[in-house]
Amino acid sequence: MTRASTSRGPVSRGERALAPDLARGFMLLFIAIANATWYLWAQPMTGGNAHPDPEGPLDAVSQFLTVVMVDSRSYPMFAFLFGYGMVQLAARQEAAGADPRAVDALLRRRNLWLLIFGFWHALLLWMGDVLGAYGLAGLVLCWLFFRRRDTTLMVWSGVLVGLMALMSAASVLAIAFSPPGGESGGLDLDFMSASIADPSLIGAAVSRVTVWPMVVLGQGLLGLAVPAAILLGFWAARRRILEEPGRHLRLLRTVAVAGLATGWVGGLPEALAQVGVWELDEARATLLAMPHTITGLAGGLGYVALIALVAHRIQSRDREPGAVLTALTATGKRSLTSYLGQSVLCAPVLAAWGLGLGAHLTSWSMALYAVGVWLATVAAAYAMERADRRGPAEVLLRRMSYQRTTAAPAAAGTPPGPGGDQERTSR
Repeated sequence: MTRASTSRGPVSRGERALAPDLARGFMLLFIAIANATWYLWAQPMTGGNAHPDPEGPLDAVSQFLTVVMVDSRSYPMFAFLFGYGMVQLAARQEAAGADPRAVDALLRRRNLWLLIFGFWHALLLWMGDVLGAYGLAGLVLCWLFFRRRDTTLMVWSGVLVGLMALMSAASVLAIAFSPPGGESGGLDLDFMSASIADPSLIGAAVSRVTVWPMVVLGQGLLGLAVPAAILLGFWAARRRILEEPGRHLRLLRTVAVAGLATGWVGGLPEALAQVGVWELDEARATLLAMPHTITGLAGGLGYVALIALVAHRIQSRDREPGAVLTALTATGKRSLTSYLGQSVLCAPVLAAWGLGLGAHLTSWSMALYAVGVWLATVAAAYAMERADRRGPAEVLLRRMSYQRTTAAPAAAGTPPGPGGDQERTSR
């Protein structure tokens, strides 16, 4: 058996780190809430984001909290975990004797299959798919940076954040000095969401796959937040920060406090504009997007650090996990299945080409529906955990990514972990 042919099997129960699974499982709630906003297809968007004008106090409260705590805060967090997971995958494979070139080829296949998964997700259900964005970012960043030095990772993540900061500063100056009454010249959100309001199955599918490449390129690379988060994930995984949070408590506390403070305070301008406290025309409201995105990157990292601290506290008690913790981590282990499951429970029910329920909801009731969808996926993941079954999407991705001829005899006898590989995607 050559070194290049060695391949590890799925991660066993004792090998899994609590923090990444707990973070994915909880933050899928934020993904559900953020995505559900787009299904309010019967109400016009405000121009700066996907939220409509609030119809009452409950809508205003729901939108305010969503903009401050959720919008543009969850996907950078998943991008960080995505980068972190790729390093974990490589470390496990190389520890089992795999050649680095074979590991790099495995990463390329997984990221390419993520692109393919994302295309089908967009074609069948959801125009805002992020699997393709992460797949593209993974292909490019692994090629450019995966084997580079830590210093290189930090320098380039700093360059990306610096570019975002410069664009944010330019946006703030434009808001301050541009004349009022302008119209948005940015991304047409009505075009982005047209598939949801289209009653035709075929027409909606065509619209989704038309929008999908822009989402893949825009969010995966051009938006800069995802590449920056992935590079930081590479760096953090090399130090095993989430596997060994007790060794990094000072760093985690600093990132949690500074990141969440930056994310929440940075979300206030767009939130105040959304609920009408700060009156902005459409053009200036659109200019808030980049400041909201860069503070969202900080907020996403803050959420990861906070959940890592919680995981460390839980593990230090040395007690059996309760049902709630088990259900949340089970969802994180099956994050790809749970993410796709959200679209299955939302698109056919809410979109105009399905039952059209989105036309009868407002922001606060849609948020409640999103919470219900998340709870349904948590219950399904918990049932799979109890049955010792991995998520079907994780099983399929692994089957397509790993070459059949690379399985080593030692790996063939490895018992499957409860719910999937450590080498999984992050959404």
